[in-house]
Amino acid sequence: MLDYDLAAIYGVETRSLNQAVKRNIERFPPDFMFKLTEEEWLVLVQKISMSSQIVMTYPEKRPKKAIPYAFTEHGAVMLASVLRSPSAVKMSVMVTRAFIAIRQALSSMLSYDLQIEQLSHKIDQLNAHVEEILHNQNDINQLQSQYNSEVAIQIEVINDALDQLREKKAKPDNPIGFKVQRQE
Repeated sequence: MLDYDLAAIYGVETRSLNQAVKRNIERFPPDFMFKLTEEEWLVLVQKISMSSQIVMTYPEKRPKKAIPYAFTEHGAVMLASVLRSPSAVKMSVMVTRAFIAIRQALSSMLSYDLQIEQLSHKIDQLNAHVEEILHNQNDINQLQSQYNSEVAIQIEVINDALDQLREKKAKPDNPIGFKVQRQE
């Protein structure tokens, strides 16, 4: 924003605003404020006169040779702390409150980020535990499968042995004792 627009917002004369800036120039580094060049100022004046969308407060009161200062948002906030008008004081208080609100919001966001990180870590631990359980279950299933096949082989061997015993019983045994011969 240009100096005369900010002067209107803060309720001071442009001359007073510029004097306050010059008295506190160390508070306005180049990324807070800069002076327009003559060419930039002429182009801006031409654009303003051609366009009804851009509003300029009191451009006609500015001396022709006086080139305005342009302020970034940081410079506009710094002006609120430098100027002593009621509007500037209110703006400075509002900015301070805004910074406090932002800090509190950021603090709670960091708290949420920490909680999310902790939950993410716990989920990773649970995933590792579940994978271990599934791996162990897979091992158990393989062992059980091997055990079942071994048991099946042993049962088959037992059944074969029982079948052999049954076959032997089917043949008559030689009687024990004396044989009586019959005469006819």
